[in-house]
Parts: sequence; C-alpha cells; structure tokens
Amino acid sequence: MNQVVGTHDIVLITLDTLRYDVAQTAFERGELPVLSRHLPPQGWEKRHTPGNFTYAAHHAFFAGYLPTPATPGSHPRLFATAFRGSETTARTTFVFDEENIPKGLGARGYRTVCIGGVGFFNKQNALGNVFPGMFAESHWNPALGVGHRRSTERQVDLAVQRLRADAQRVFLFINVSSIHTPNRAYLPGHAEDSIETHAAALRYVDGALAPLFDACASRGPTFVIVCSDHGTAYGDDGFHGHRIGHECVWTVPYAHFFLGTSC
Repeated sequence: MNQVVGTHDIVLITLDTLRYDVAQTAFERGELPVLSRHLPPQGWEKRHTPGNFTYAAHHAFFAGYLPTPATPGSHPRLFATAFRGSETTARTTFVFDEENIPKGLGARGYRTVCIGGVGFFNKQNALGNVFPGMFAESHWNPALGVGHRRSTERQVDLAVQRLRADAQRVFLFINVSSIHTPNRAYLPGHAEDSIETHAAALRYVDGALAPLFDACASRGPTFVIVCSDHGTAYGDDGFHGHRIGHECVWTVPYAHFFLGTSC
C-alpha cells in the first residue's frame, strides 16, 4: 500500500448487510457481470468482519481493520493507524499517525469524499455526523438511503460527478444502502424481505456500479476495495437482522482490485 498511496485514487465501497453466502452464490450463477470482471476466478474472498452492525464495523474499517481473511494466522493489514504493539502492521502496510484513514489520506494530499447510505451517514443528528465528519466532503439525502429503489444509481451518479470535479487524488467512500432492509422492492410480488430479495438487491447494485468503475478507470490508476460491513439473518436458526453473533452476520464477502494501471 505504500506504493499505492500517493499514486492511485483509492475507493472503498461497503455493500451494507451483504451476506457472503448470497454474494458467492450470485457469483457462481453468473448473476454479477460487472463485479465478476474484477473478482478472482473463484469469486469473493470469505472474510470475518470486525463488527456485527454498521456503526461498529465502519469504526474498525476507518482505523484500518478491514474484514479479516477467514483462515487462521496473522494477516497483515493494508492500512493502519500507528498503534504500538500491532501484530498486523507489516512492511507493506500503509501506516499513518492520524486517527482514521480519511484523515490520514487527507494529510497526504487526497480529497476525501463520503457518499452515505444508511442512517449512520445521514448527517441528521450527532450520531449521523460521526462518519461524515471524518471526511473533507460528505453527501447524503433521502434518495441515497434505504427504501429508495434507485439509491445506488443516484449514489454512483453523485460519485462520478465528484470524481470529475478536479484531478486531485481522491479517497472515495460509498456506503451502498440498497441491500439493507427493506429490499423487497427489488423482487416484484414479494411482500417481505428474504434471502431472495436480498440477492435481487445485489443484482441491482451490480449493474448500477458499472458507470463508477468506468469513471475510475478513465481518471487513472485506482485501487478499489469492495466488501460488506456485516451480514444479516433472515430466520437463520430463528434469528432475524444483525447486531447478533451468528455466522451469517460475521461472515462477509471481500475483494480488492486495480482499475487502470496497476501498481
């Protein structure tokens, strides 16, 4: 990452509540034509999230604790705020003194942009300003939030506009809200949210991301991270929702890749 920072735009996309099993099944069925162009041949990497709901997970992410590979061992991190005794900070890790990644990249000349989705990014109260406040520039309106059928398209349209604003290196963060409940609108005829409507929302998101990836590649070299912050339960072992300690919540899909010229 020390070769990436300063030479590449950096994009972090969180697909809010996306389950690993649903994401991998969609990949294997060929239902993700946009994302599949950038995923490894075997599909999504299976990882464990550091938090079982949006607020906890994103606090960890922005400190450099992205989802951890779901295999034993000490896994070096891409980013890390300076922390004495960290066992996952390696020679390849980009280390910064600031308290979070947006501040760290901002101090190194990046324009930092947040495009919010779910309520923790809505800027309507003190809690909803915590994450946007980490960025130099932040955006949210109801059309970008949960329950709006075309929210991902609107988020992408706004992101493309901000990418075109100037040539300064950008750290762009997008919290995609479409997969979060309520997602029943993505599968006509379904009155309740379910695994099936969750998957349908992912298919919608996949198509909506295409203009963003094109815009990133046209700007120059870009490093992209796409992952879920946590999963959600739809009756698994009697559980519903998240902020619970269930396998379907802790296990998330993850990928990172380059657009344009790679490092």
